Amino acid sequence: MSEAPQATVLAGPTSVGKSTLSKHIRTHYPQVHFSVSATTRPPRAGEVDGEDYRFISPAEFDELIAADSFLEWATVHGRHRYGTLQSTVEQAVAAGKRVLLEIDLQGARQVRSRLPGAHFVFLAPPSFDDLVSRLAGRGTEDEEERQRRLETARIELAAESEFDVTIVNDDIDRAARELISRMGLDPEIDV
Repeated sequence: MSEAPQATVLAGPTSVGKSTLSKHIRTHYPQVHFSVSATTRPPRAGEVDGEDYRFISPAEFDELIAADSFLEWATVHGRHRYGTLQSTVEQAVAAGKRVLLEIDLQGARQVRSRLPGAHFVFLAPPSFDDLVSRLAGRGTEDEEERQRRLETARIELAAESEFDVTIVNDDIDRAARELISRMGLDPEIDV
């Protein structure tokens, strides 16, 4: 890679471990700036507003859409909306920070058109069976929601070729080191 990207988009199918990988990077690589997405869904147990997501009302989300404040936004799994505020990303990039956006496939496609210099990383499971096990093991969705997410995952997996590179999430430490390296940072340095 010639010049390290200022913004890296991390996307992949549901339950592949995007949030787990992001939390690992937050802990071990504080030099990476995370763009915290806004969402209309309620927080899950242990999630912190402003750290995991910005939890906002549907009316607030509508206002941000009307003001063209999002770099990307989407309705995910047919239920809740998620979005990345453009000002947050622009400010971090202008400050020379390496920014990581953890978003879904729809959002990644929007970012590609609005932030052409970004690097796109697809996080893949070792296998589809592994993905099914991870989703069931989370215990955060009922059977109907799990089936909806698996249908979405099949579509998301088919889009892998749209990304610059694929990282298989078979080991969190290894996947984090590979992602950090692709962001142009030294994966052996915890700062």
